Amino acid sequence: MSKQATRLALFDLDHTLLPLDSDYQWADFLARTGRAGDPEVARARNDELMAQYNRGDLTAEQAAEFMLGLLAAHPPHELAHWHEQFMQAVVRPELTQSALSLVNQHLNAGDLCAIVTATNSFVTAPIARAFGIEHLIATDPEYNLGRYTGRIKGTPSFKEGKVIRVNAWLKSLGRALGEFEQSYFYSDSINDLPLLEVVTHPIVTNPSPSLRDVAIKRQWPILDIFGKPLDQKS
Repeated sequence: MSKQATRLALFDLDHTLLPLDSDYQWADFLARTGRAGDPEVARARNDELMAQYNRGDLTAEQAAEFMLGLLAAHPPHELAHWHEQFMQAVVRPELTQSALSLVNQHLNAGDLCAIVTATNSFVTAPIARAFGIEHLIATDPEYNLGRYTGRIKGTPSFKEGKVIRVNAWLKSLGRALGEFEQSYFYSDSINDLPLLEVVTHPIVTNPSPSLRDVAIKRQWPILDIFGKPLDQKS
């Protein structure tokens, strides 16, 4: 067995490694292609949820009702086919060299790496693979009798839930956060303050205005690797 990693590198996904929000873009993709009911109603709800998230007052349950409801409305084989189209049309063109280089810097150093995202694992698992990251901590959609139910399975990977999920994942590997010589978390969102506060190296990446203010006050490093995100509302 190879030597255990002494450093941990955690990455938020949306607006951190991608210059877009994969959850928002997936819902928009389904709406635009007529797969989410009334397109105007679906896109309006999607915009409303994004605005709530940006303000920091969106709950996991509110997001799940809409986002996971889109999964529950269709059989998995159709969802898988549509996701391949989504990756080709929306995600892969936005995989930037700057983000890939950031990830590879940690992978090549032998760090234990994971994507830690609030977006559900159906949407994000293929994206994590595209970045070459083996471990994904995401909000898991419940699956029963061959269909998604529209409900969350276990603890959502959101706000304080990210800390809970990271600790549980590390425990499953026989590791603990405090044993790493250095631990990094890259994130753009004020919603990720709980996890940013428990690592040794919080690095705010393409931060929202509210998180940028916090980073300046706390003298955290600020990393800007993108221009204006595709779905930025402000």
